[in-house]
Amino acid sequence: MQLVNAEVVTISPLTEFVHKVTLKPDTAVSFEAGQYLQLVLGEKDKRAFSIASRPSMHHELELHIGASGADSYAMQALEHLQQAHTNKQSVVLEVGLGISQLRVDNQRPIILLAGGTGFSYIKSMADHLAEIEFTQPVLLYWGVKEESALYAKQEMEAWAASRKNFQFIPVVENASATWQGHTGYVHQAVMKDIVSLEPYSIYMAGRFDMIGVVRDDFINHGAEREHMYADAFAFIK
Repeated sequence: MQLVNAEVVTISPLTEFVHKVTLKPDTAVSFEAGQYLQLVLGEKDKRAFSIASRPSMHHELELHIGASGADSYAMQALEHLQQAHTNKQSVVLEVGLGISQLRVDNQRPIILLAGGTGFSYIKSMADHLAEIEFTQPVLLYWGVKEESALYAKQEMEAWAASRKNFQFIPVVENASATWQGHTGYVHQAVMKDIVSLEPYSIYMAGRFDMIGVVRDDFINHGAEREHMYADAFAFIK
């Protein structure tokens, strides 16, 4: 873990409720794809957010913060960042945390699965896998409630088009009549597409209650527990 001060460079809306935050640490940072940072609001008040940028970006960190009035945890963090940006003050970060970072195994294909803003967790890994020219299949499933929440759809379509072994599969829970893709729950789309999950390394991010259900369903669908990764596993039975 690395403790750094960082400048808040930009805060821009991705959707009505999701903001992209760009931070510039005062020193080069080191982290692995899939790790997170903590924004230090106080000695005993630290807010965790996945790092969306790839590890090679040592001098820039990207966060995707989903915040609304109903979500005080994220909203308070966003307000802290906005105040620092307005006043040209630095913020304090703890960088390089988590136990669910990417393990590059050139023998195993990969499933990256995210619900909502859990997308930032898998985006870091997707960009890193492209950068290192990973050769095994990589299937990226992103589940959202509404089509409008797919704020990085075009970017990920371009990512998938960049290599033959990459696939981007968006899944919309409450799909409109014009939606052409997968519908329903994102992990059920995975099980519909893939006969057995036994060969795959699987990385997951989303609400804790979601991840618990996904883990159990995936194991019943052939996934091996030792090749499934989610920071939520540290908090759920």
